[in-house]
Amino acid sequence: MKHILVLSVSAGAGHVRAAQALVATAQQNLPQIKMTALDVMDFTPRSFRKVYADSYMKLVDKAPLLWAYLYQSTDNQEKTSVMSTLRRQIERLNTRALKAEIARLAPDAIICTHFLPAELLSKRLGNHETLPPVWVQVTDFDVHGLWVHPYMKGYFVASAEIAARLHARGIAHCDIHVTGIPVMPQFLSRLSREQCASEIGLDPKKMTLLMMSGGVGVGNIASMVRELLTVEGDFQLIAMAGRNPTLLEDLKNLGVQYPARLLPMGYTTTIERLMAASDFAITKPGGLTSAECLAIQLPMIVVSPIPGQEERNADYLLESGAALKAVDAAAMCYKARLLLQSPELINTMRINMKRVAKPLAAADVLQKVLAP
Repeated sequence: MKHILVLSVSAGAGHVRAAQALVATAQQNLPQIKMTALDVMDFTPRSFRKVYADSYMKLVDKAPLLWAYLYQSTDNQEKTSVMSTLRRQIERLNTRALKAEIARLAPDAIICTHFLPAELLSKRLGNHETLPPVWVQVTDFDVHGLWVHPYMKGYFVASAEIAARLHARGIAHCDIHVTGIPVMPQFLSRLSREQCASEIGLDPKKMTLLMMSGGVGVGNIASMVRELLTVEGDFQLIAMAGRNPTLLEDLKNLGVQYPARLLPMGYTTTIERLMAASDFAITKPGGLTSAECLAIQLPMIVVSPIPGQEERNADYLLESGAALKAVDAAAMCYKARLLLQSPELINTMRINMKRVAKPLAAADVLQKVLAP
């Protein structure tokens, strides 16, 4: 039995969801393969975990312009620069337990759905340490310099354009595979709108909007929901609070004022069923969220993209005809009104999404990794 280890980092939900998608796909289709998924943060000191993961979430939520500067300045930073060398030394000192765990598991291959483990393992390979083949799954419709490292067995990317940009950074064509971004197997099924709507108490015949905030519920979602509820028209709004209990309470209080229009919900493991019940989503363009919407062909209005990777994701979605973009609350309401009044535009966007979607990404990645 071959053993594949998937390494992720819980800085944002997307990297972990990609790892979970790979494991779930293998469990469903490849029972002869053993899969193990690890969060690198579980093998670091609490202080490092707080700085590395928590600081990222605070930056993108409270200081997006600072994050934009850091994203751009580190994209083309020389690997030998003082800051890069210092950062790598700090990371290695705080991930020694991970090295021991990899040795204990002795996997036949490793897939990294975050750049941190890829960087750590690249350094070990460069020091001629014994490791199995290491693959990298990029989880956005973009590629940042932090993902690019020597000695990797191969890269899995979302689109042909990203493959071209990765090649321009020195990666051989034969080591780049355009598979898409892995999504959970349930996104491959054609779910019944009527059943999915009815099971959460919605009218399947009424236009339904899905407001998503990401797994941790960042951003001023309650304010955007208030604005949307003022839009004229006969529609229902599902508002997701993720794992943010304060936001969920705010949405529930708002729901009392709009009992027939607003359905507040917390974190769910069956988001695909809410998507199937909806006509379009209003969401931040995270890599995994975008890939899931593409897989299920749910048109998007993208709002508040994180500078850097989410802005690049938004660009891809807009160019593909899969999404509209709202730069502020007024634009969001305008775009929502436009889609509510234009079923033909929603249908065109669905057709565009089907053209570029790669719902079989997880299976294709595993096939490449397991190939002799």
